[in-house]
Amino acid sequence: MTSPKDLHHYIGGKTVAGRSGRFGDIFNPTSGERAARVALASAEEMRAAVADCARAFPGWAATSPQNRARVMFKFKALVEANMDPLALMIANEHGKTVPDAKGSIMRGLEVVEFACGIPHLLKGEFSDTVASGIDLYSMRQPLGVVAGITPFNFPAMVPMWMFAVAIACGNAFLLKPSEKDPSCPLRLGELMVEAGAPPGILNVVNGDKAAVDAILADPAVQAVSFVGSTPIAKYVYAAGAAAGKRVQAMGGAKNHMIVMPDADMEQAVDALIGAGYGSAGERCMAVSVAVPVGEKTADRLVEMLAPRVRALKIGPSTAADSEMGPLVTAEHLAKVKGYVDLGVKEGASLAVDGRGLKLQGYEKGFFMGGCLFDRVRPEMRIYQEEIFGPVLSVVRARDFEEAARLPTEHPFGNGVAIFTRDGDAAREFAQKVQVGMVGVNVPIPVPLAFHTFGGWKSSAFGDTNQHGPEGVRFYTKIKTVTARWPTGIRKGAEFVIPTLR
Repeated sequence: MTSPKDLHHYIGGKTVAGRSGRFGDIFNPTSGERAARVALASAEEMRAAVADCARAFPGWAATSPQNRARVMFKFKALVEANMDPLALMIANEHGKTVPDAKGSIMRGLEVVEFACGIPHLLKGEFSDTVASGIDLYSMRQPLGVVAGITPFNFPAMVPMWMFAVAIACGNAFLLKPSEKDPSCPLRLGELMVEAGAPPGILNVVNGDKAAVDAILADPAVQAVSFVGSTPIAKYVYAAGAAAGKRVQAMGGAKNHMIVMPDADMEQAVDALIGAGYGSAGERCMAVSVAVPVGEKTADRLVEMLAPRVRALKIGPSTAADSEMGPLVTAEHLAKVKGYVDLGVKEGASLAVDGRGLKLQGYEKGFFMGGCLFDRVRPEMRIYQEEIFGPVLSVVRARDFEEAARLPTEHPFGNGVAIFTRDGDAAREFAQKVQVGMVGVNVPIPVPLAFHTFGGWKSSAFGDTNQHGPEGVRFYTKIKTVTARWPTGIRKGAEFVIPTLR
């Protein structure tokens, strides 16, 4: 048996071997076998990577926005040309199917496309003759070294959501991807340099909590963007803000889908199958709670859902006909199964039980069948907590008002959807529900790149969202200039606060 390969870091335009002596294991979720090891950076190694970013920053910040945009155009073309191998990396380390992996890369590339418009996005404001001989204008300038800490479930998309805008704005970016599936982020670092970005503008350093803490403590890091679980998001936000950094920290979710009695039921079931079980439920925007309004609606929904869940085509992530692949690790599989055990103990009705699934030839893989709970109550932990797996809970609501209250009163507030033919109900729901992203007959309401992504309540910490105009504001600081030239300057000292007149 061959020894697993070792993955290291990408710093200053080249692969840099880890020096800490610590490694994490990377598994192929389909086979369950250890496929590689990844070096886990020490605080000293992280500081060195930050220093390398800092050396690269001044020259890149002085590069014209047009030339930075040209690099982003080239990067986009290189990612598209490498789509197949990148998707295979994700499938083999995360477990999502190859088509799903390609779709996630495309959603990341949409933000790269948005960042290609940076010359326009960085335009400031100008006011001519605000007073006699005085002009006033503003400009947006990069922060310096900024960092991103990204999750295992989207090893290409979420990093591109962060670094595309940050780098286009003129910053140097330090990426700390998940140690569970680092191959694709490392390759993206190589492609960015190949596209023409100077070495050090995108450094990729692998690590665990020690690396995260080093980022949060380093005074050279001006801003931190994070996506992950809510407990870690709270920690990153608190520690980063205490250190004087800008922080946007996206946490967990419990996304509801309201199904009104007038909804197209086949459309609603299709939406729940794709949004609830796609990527094995390992999405922060996965629908994990279905809320049918009225008993008749609920009975019909569960009756139609159950056979679809049982019929899910679960198989290797690289198989052409797989609709759902394995979960990312054995530990995560055990955690999700534990939640199903808990739901049964709490008294929910387990309409479909996928815990016992074993695939012939892949018995050691991290596979689990789809699970469907009915008659889940709001006080149950399986409703209150994020499961992050292929588990859908049905919470029956008596009427529209009760259905709308559920997502509003839930601690998480990432995404929500309503399926209905009633425009008045949809409009009222969209206006009043206390959730950051709302879909109307759209199960996963992730905005396109020229809008912004972000939840409310315990799903997000910080004042700005991911990508779009909010991303440009997060990765830049505004400077205003009040200018008066000699012909407009009055003689004599002025001892009162200047006024424009």
